Amino acid sequence: MTPEVDYKAINKASWNARTDYHFKSEFYDIESFIAGKSSLKNIELPYLKDIKGKTVLHLQCHFGMDSLSLARLGAEVTGVDISDRAITRAKELAAMAGVAAEFVCCDIYDLPNHLDKKFDVVFTSYGTIGWLPDLDKWAEVVALYLKPGGQLIFTEFHPFVWMYDDDFEGINYNYFNTGAIVEIENGTYADRTAPITRQYVMWNHSLSEVLNSLIKNGMGISKVEEFNYSLLTTALRARWKKNPASIM
Repeated sequence: MTPEVDYKAINKASWNARTDYHFKSEFYDIESFIAGKSSLKNIELPYLKDIKGKTVLHLQCHFGMDSLSLARLGAEVTGVDISDRAITRAKELAAMAGVAAEFVCCDIYDLPNHLDKKFDVVFTSYGTIGWLPDLDKWAEVVALYLKPGGQLIFTEFHPFVWMYDDDFEGINYNYFNTGAIVEIENGTYADRTAPITRQYVMWNHSLSEVLNSLIKNGMGISKVEEFNYSLLTTALRARWKKNPASIM
């Protein structure tokens, strides 16, 4: 099998290897989260003011920090992730934080075989769709799980960012989806010193591909915003100032 064909198994293994290092990393700062700090960002918070009492489906939730932050806002949350290790950690974190949420382990394309429920809100954010080869199938899943009048709240790094190499020193990749990008990573973004080396498979998706996939699947787009900064590069710069060796 080629990596493009076997991407689910490759990426699941990659995320399973990363999860424990993420869970204990300064990057995610579990201690502050348990003490009450929200992991949600100022970009998405204005769109989450009215979710108290609503049902929320959080796609590609990793180990559930955002899922539980949504639950702290009063929502009834179901988080989904392909990594069984991440889902185990999500359930542990829910118990540690004393916050209720449901978690489902599966690839999101396969979610209809695992979850039969409609939601007021589907939420997904930051570094998610790049792990998916087919955005039409992604948008189809989103549409399937939304109640009539439901809302997708989707925040993501601008696709322009993914044209750069890992050090943001040069453009290595195409802005458009021209096929699978197969890489091998030493360490992980939350801990560059982690003693792991894993292959992963990703795809770049342009803004037009994202928006047209949603339109094709019957969703009206009420607002699109872009920002003159990226949370990804901001986080990397902050970490570099504190410890330059951490991103070498």
